[in-house]
Amino acid sequence: MANCYKSYALGANALNTGYVRAIKPLFTSPRIPTKCVRSRCCSNVTNTNVISRDRRTLDKFKTRISSGPHFVDFVKGVAANKTPVEEDFDEHTSLYEDFEMADSRKVYFETYGCQMNVNDTEIAWAVLQKKGYRRTVDVEEADVVLLVTCSIREKAEQKIWNRLQQLTAMKKRRLKSPTPMKIGILGCMAERLKTELLEREKLLDVVAGPDAYRDLPRLLAVAGGGRQASNVLLSLEETYADVMPVHRAPRGCSAFVSIMRGCDNMCSYCIVPFTRGRERSRPAGSVLEEVRMLSDQGVKEVTLLGQNVNSYRDASEERFCGAQPTQLSRGFQTIYKTKRGGLRFPDLLDRVSRIDPDMRIRFTSPHPKDFPDEVLHLIAERKNICQQIHLPAQSGSSEVLKAMRRGYTREAYLDLVKNIKKIIPEVSLSSDFISGFCGETEDDHQQTLSLIREVRYNVGFLFAYSVRKKTQAFHRLQDDVPAEVKRRRLEECMGVFREEAAGVNASLIGSTQLVLVEGDSKRSAEDLCGRTDGNTKVIFPKEDESNTAPVKGGDYVLVKILSATSQSLRGRALGHSSVGGAPKRGETLPRHRLHQQQMRV
Repeated sequence: MANCYKSYALGANALNTGYVRAIKPLFTSPRIPTKCVRSRCCSNVTNTNVISRDRRTLDKFKTRISSGPHFVDFVKGVAANKTPVEEDFDEHTSLYEDFEMADSRKVYFETYGCQMNVNDTEIAWAVLQKKGYRRTVDVEEADVVLLVTCSIREKAEQKIWNRLQQLTAMKKRRLKSPTPMKIGILGCMAERLKTELLEREKLLDVVAGPDAYRDLPRLLAVAGGGRQASNVLLSLEETYADVMPVHRAPRGCSAFVSIMRGCDNMCSYCIVPFTRGRERSRPAGSVLEEVRMLSDQGVKEVTLLGQNVNSYRDASEERFCGAQPTQLSRGFQTIYKTKRGGLRFPDLLDRVSRIDPDMRIRFTSPHPKDFPDEVLHLIAERKNICQQIHLPAQSGSSEVLKAMRRGYTREAYLDLVKNIKKIIPEVSLSSDFISGFCGETEDDHQQTLSLIREVRYNVGFLFAYSVRKKTQAFHRLQDDVPAEVKRRRLEECMGVFREEAAGVNASLIGSTQLVLVEGDSKRSAEDLCGRTDGNTKVIFPKEDESNTAPVKGGDYVLVKILSATSQSLRGRALGHSSVGGAPKRGETLPRHRLHQQQMRV
């Protein structure tokens, strides 16, 4: 609660120093003597006098507080020589009028970056919707434009700076209109560049960090009064557990559910711990409630979301707070002390998967250190937990991994991959890689290429390194790989990735895959598009010779794979199905079972 009051004072940015000095005596009360609290008098009369005097002192203090300034005075500011009294309150009601006007305002969101930002958008919208704001998909008719930003790479930030120039030009055209546009920056970039954003973009109205979305109505109300407003304080506790996000599931069949925020890993290249704060987990009950709600709404796929999702540890209830330490993958270590107690990720994954056996469960993004065997066996046993694991490697060189502070060697990573494939033979693996990190040599780069070839991922996210302020790499390492070398190495990594992904996908030709249909293909209105259990895109025609029921978004469909590229699969629909009725990966469904599936539709 103390953080909330502090954020109000800092966010409003409207304290008048002189006025604070003027009202200071109002908050000063006589110190209650210690002897009154610890009186050893035996006389009842003496004790009664002491209590009476204390009550008079307390009543006097309450009277002085009640006649003191209100919160609105700090926001709007008043003259230093004026003592605010109750009858003057009408002069400062515009802040509350701004709150009342919310039901006539339209808000437009633009979301950049990772899935966590998608979830942040849903949380911010849930907060504003309760205050009466309406959402629009047309920026031209918006009264409030909010950009949910990413700060993970320099290119992502530059894209947002360019967008702000366009929006401020739009705002200038509406300055004299009855409803002038307000522009706000939310998320990681807001926390990292608060001062620069407010000073460089003079027409920017609101800056709110990832832990300040509850404060958005107040910040917008302050901005409505013509002031810039900001709140970028990070929290050790905020998980938005009691805020039910307003999901705008892509094509209506999938949704992201945040289970934790922040990160404690402190990788040397990563800005996340500084923009999203320390790691904290959302209570399990809140997560389960949201998943049940999504199941009731007909959502067919949920992705559990967090910066380091499989280190989830809910210590909010005493029964989970035992002394058992967290378990790491063999050969992995952390820079922080082993954590003890709490309900762990395997327990949460088990409970989530039981809610709806016909709802697919995914999770992202994990750290390789948090894959003890119990997680892997659970994935192998449950049909509705997708056999797809994101396993960020970042580099194939032990020396570079050490400089990155990843907590493992190349050998430990490959041992983990072997263990995963042993327990989950049909697993699909994806990964992240950074090319051109500080001190990376040509030999280090070649080791990364060989790791990609050995593991054989089907999906990859590859980037050239860009230095981020506040990180350990910024302070202690040298960004010494030339830009052109970074680009060349990145292109080589992408080329090898495509080669291996093409081979992995080609191995699926002839198999029957269970596909969750997302909707029309982006390239052709004649085709439908969906994803396999392994998260590979599948495209197939709407019209087919087979006698199947019409297919729509949100349906599970069995698709015979006929061809493949590094990016996607193509096939033809055989019939409707379900998670429980799907064949094993690589298995061809017998004709009599296919007929039963068609008859059930």
